[in-house]
Amino acid sequence: MTGVGLTSPNGNDLATYRQNLLAGVSGVSPYEIRYFGATVAGQCDYDAKKHQSRKSLRRGTRAGSIAIYCANEALESAQVDLETVDKSRIGVYVGTTEHGNVETEQQIYEISQYDYDTSYWSHHHNPRTVANNPAGEVTLNTGITGPHYAIGGACAGGNLGIIQGAQMLALGECDMAVAGGVSESIHTFGIFASFKAEGALGEHGDPTKVSRPFDKERNGIVVSEGGCLYVLERYDDAVKRGAPIICEIAGWHVNSDAADFVLPLPERQNECMRGALAHAGMSAEDVHVVSTHATSTPQGDIQESGAVREVFGDSASTSINNTKSYIGHTMGAAGSLELAGNLPSLTDGIVHPTINVDSLDPECEVRGLVINEPLDRGRVDTILNLSFGMLGINSALIVKRCESS
Repeated sequence: MTGVGLTSPNGNDLATYRQNLLAGVSGVSPYEIRYFGATVAGQCDYDAKKHQSRKSLRRGTRAGSIAIYCANEALESAQVDLETVDKSRIGVYVGTTEHGNVETEQQIYEISQYDYDTSYWSHHHNPRTVANNPAGEVTLNTGITGPHYAIGGACAGGNLGIIQGAQMLALGECDMAVAGGVSESIHTFGIFASFKAEGALGEHGDPTKVSRPFDKERNGIVVSEGGCLYVLERYDDAVKRGAPIICEIAGWHVNSDAADFVLPLPERQNECMRGALAHAGMSAEDVHVVSTHATSTPQGDIQESGAVREVFGDSASTSINNTKSYIGHTMGAAGSLELAGNLPSLTDGIVHPTINVDSLDPECEVRGLVINEPLDRGRVDTILNLSFGMLGINSALIVKRCESS
């Protein structure tokens, strides 16, 4: 990894984002959306016009705009000058949850004002809603002509985008990858209504405390938007061009529960973690930070805590944290954004905590859990990033300090 670009509910660059994680600053705020009404959400306030024209913003999508912002920021972070590289050898791989719901809901609302006369339907609708849209908008904006596509990995999408980029580099299909995940979820009322119907939408008198993974009183998720894309390169290529190296991708694993539409299966999560460790040639004791997926749902947090406990419960060298307690659930961006919040640990040795844990649920207790206050470990060499999604998709990604850094 040589570059990172992000927008989150509590920061639009890695330095600000990290500062707010260490300071315990939540990005969750009151929110209201058509038909559903008042709720809370993680909202982003990045400068969309920094990398886009008004025309492209009108024609494109929110997910595409987030992807464009993150891609340009990542390329700048990696010190990539697109005018001096072969853009046909750059791939764009963007993980998402759902895409197109925002635009479809908006179009239906608009024609409802004209007695559902479809002659008022926008001719931009199809390119806005095709599955490859976020990645495709990046290529249109940057002039990148290599392969692009979106990876529909539900809430594991952010991890899967990174894994896809790494795999394509290993196969020689590209020489540089812009990879990660994005989410526009807060702009569709349907996602709020569905989580509410499932009994999975969190509530609390204080918006900043709605997302509280592992807390005994947790009662559901916070829906959030955001994005995080990375520049990935083969080590020799990065060294040759003098790129700033953030970390090395050490291993990964992806598997499926094959059990339920929504409920996770800890046995498969356990296998996913162990698969990533095997791929990286590591043991549990070699992992210094585990970034959990925990969404603040009563059952999901217990299931994941049990799986993590089985793999890392005997490891005295592993610290465990969570980022959704600050920013809510950024869906397709969750894996990549949550990894970003932990990457500075490889430099400063500090592990940001899970916040809003007023009373730890005994069923979520795991050795090494960092709660409410940052932990200064002195040195962090490895991070395991967990990201799970509906229909039983599990992902685990391991990064490590680059041996030359």
